[in-house]
Amino acid sequence: MEFDKWQNSLWDEKWDTLSDLAKARGSSVVSALILMLTAWMLADWMSRFVNRGMRRARIDETLTKFSSKLSRWVVLGAGLWSCLETFGVKTTSFAALFGAAGLAFGLAFQGTLSNFAAGVMLLIFRPYRVGDQISVGGQSGKVDEIDLFSTTLDTGDNRRIFVPNGSIFGSTIENTTFHRQRRVDVTIGVAYAAEIDATYDVLVRAVSSVPGRLDDPLPEIVLDDLGDSAVKWKVRVWCRTDDFALVKQRLLRAIKLSLDEARIEIPFPQMDVNIRQPPQDQSLPRAA
Repeated sequence: MEFDKWQNSLWDEKWDTLSDLAKARGSSVVSALILMLTAWMLADWMSRFVNRGMRRARIDETLTKFSSKLSRWVVLGAGLWSCLETFGVKTTSFAALFGAAGLAFGLAFQGTLSNFAAGVMLLIFRPYRVGDQISVGGQSGKVDEIDLFSTTLDTGDNRRIFVPNGSIFGSTIENTTFHRQRRVDVTIGVAYAAEIDATYDVLVRAVSSVPGRLDDPLPEIVLDDLGDSAVKWKVRVWCRTDDFALVKQRLLRAIKLSLDEARIEIPFPQMDVNIRQPPQDQSLPRAA
């Protein structure tokens, strides 16, 4: 009986302590919950507002996505800071602690911080933007998003690739859609029996029949080299960057059809195989 009374009194003391704590901190907890909920809703609204406003202003999509995300995290951080102040936590006293924690964090996550620094540099110098077609780090694709830590690429066969910004900023970046115009280069070899002037005229007619080519800069047809088995020509045609693949296919088709129509041969490697029969065995004369 005495043990039960002691246990009941202990539970009463704990309940009274929890009740006092709830009375003392209950308003702070409710205020913190309301504040965080408000900050969360305000962060989503701010992100959409920044995104919509920058799109209407026709600002670059790369900066639009980055700014909308950054505004959301800034609002959430401000809400968390205010919650700590609600509980009476003096955030200024954590300055030294945050400095030491930042040093330890930097040593532990050197790779992540390098990706972060590279992401900032990519956003400043902007060697590529959202929607550009790039080749970097052994990967090729269309840029979908540039984050602080990685760049998202979509390949032609609809694969999603995440490339760390650190490996991008420290390597060679090829942006194939940076300029509005590109040049299509086609190398063709014809037989030595074909006349030079006649071949040139055939190639000129083939180029003039290609839809989508540009007249400024003018197309070029260059006698490039005298190869081992063919006379090599280079055909260069300018086009819009978006039409590059289509114009190249049309140019190759036009060249092949024009050469076939003019009966100009396109040599291809050949191999002659000669099979020799082994000599017949001659039996030695028998001894008498």
